[in-house]
Amino acid sequence: MTFLRNMALQIPQLRRLYEQRNALLCERDGLVSRLGDCSGSPFLHYNAIFDPMEVVRRHAARDIRPNQSYLTNYLGVLIDPKFFPDILAGMAGQIDVVPIPANWHADLAEWGAALRAVDLARGAFTVVELGCGWGCWVNNTGVAARRAGLDVHLVGVEADAGHVAFASEACEANGFSPGQVTLHRGVAALAPGFALFPRQGRAGLHWGLEPIFSATDEQRRSAVESGACDEVPMIPLDRLLGQLARADLLHMDIQGGEADLVAGCAPALTAKVAYLVVGTHSRQIEGRIMETMFRAGWTLEIERPAIYGATGEHAPALTVDGVQGWRNPAVAGADSAWRGGIPVSGNLFPAAAKNPGHREIRST
Repeated sequence: MTFLRNMALQIPQLRRLYEQRNALLCERDGLVSRLGDCSGSPFLHYNAIFDPMEVVRRHAARDIRPNQSYLTNYLGVLIDPKFFPDILAGMAGQIDVVPIPANWHADLAEWGAALRAVDLARGAFTVVELGCGWGCWVNNTGVAARRAGLDVHLVGVEADAGHVAFASEACEANGFSPGQVTLHRGVAALAPGFALFPRQGRAGLHWGLEPIFSATDEQRRSAVESGACDEVPMIPLDRLLGQLARADLLHMDIQGGEADLVAGCAPALTAKVAYLVVGTHSRQIEGRIMETMFRAGWTLEIERPAIYGATGEHAPALTVDGVQGWRNPAVAGADSAWRGGIPVSGNLFPAAAKNPGHREIRST
């Protein structure tokens, strides 16, 4: 048999087929090995009415080339390692793996839910990311939507000045024009006003900072004068959404305020948002959001509960945020020829503009 095989391999076409077979077997063995290593991962324990693995794999870019200045993820999104210096140091020039069951930033449920919104969009794709940081989900879904042939509009809200600059840099690096990007410095809220937000000396070191909404005038003055905090506009979510014809994806990760914001803005969400992906920070928050969204007629398409670590001696501590992905039948089933999503004209936050002590940052 060995003699016959060696003779057959002298034929170029058969040799190529044999080499391709071996390559596929090696790839299969590698996948099996990796799946074996992650089979116990908590990130594989989700509930979904679609296949997030299929969605994530289907969106993988086929023509990725490394860029020596950036980490390139599996969608082809360029990420500057300075955004996460403690995690991405030394990774410039590398290509990141498909995030199954997770990567350094998010797990399969969150990736699958965000890209599901891209799949449901028709003609155009508008994404709104609350607490956008470096612009993770506006860039990831924006690149995927652009590759799918959709007109793209990216909207981000972020309180940290350094992270707003990161988001602007990331959108430019990934090829989005200024007319496709709208960034607001502030925090999403139910009503207008101003909140304190902790100031960090170097952007990228802390990503879980929380706004302070209930400070007194004296506390606000002291915090700003000491340099401990910045005072930023509170951006009413219903007003933000009111400036859009539609949002194909609203991604919300606002460090514990999700349930209150969803409940207070449910009518605006139902009127304008096709898909909601929300990061949850407790089981209580998850239950409250479910109650609100089911009552409003939304469909829960995927969820992975928040993960707690039980010690047996103390109350369990949250170790990983949860994820919920909601489809709005009232909007997601709209006319497939819809091409809206560009903001109408007008001053979005007149209160901030009237106060000379505060500055709205918005790049369009």
